[in-house]
Amino acid sequence: MAMAFKMATTGMWVTDECKTSFMEMKWKKVHRFIVFKIDEASRLVTVDKVGGPGEGYDELAASLPPDDCRYAVFDFDFVTTDNCKKSKIFFIAWSPSASRIREKMLYATSKEGLRRALEGIHYDMQATDPTEMRMDVIKDRAK
Repeated sequence: MAMAFKMATTGMWVTDECKTSFMEMKWKKVHRFIVFKIDEASRLVTVDKVGGPGEGYDELAASLPPDDCRYAVFDFDFVTTDNCKKSKIFFIAWSPSASRIREKMLYATSKEGLRRALEGIHYDMQATDPTEMRMDVIKDRAK
């Protein structure tokens, strides 16, 4: 098995693939977003989907299942009022109302461990339905 970072609170492990994909997104800009999931059987946090540089927020929103929890990171590029190009990374904890209670608890208790393993996140969001993570909400937070 590849090296992994253990999240002490739940006994879950973050795979190297998660950290490597995040660093590629952060520094090389080869990904626009990454969706992570917890594999309960192996007790690993793994990469579920990676969005290429040409993909955007709509593809991220479409990749989040309506009845399963996920974590996601989104690299949001924008231009400030001073005409400066900026980039902010959002961490999204996706926990839809239709997901199982056990799954919601597992994702809630594992969130901080994954967030600590992914250094360089600017904003943290919790969403239970798509309206809580609309693009206008992300734009308001990034100001």
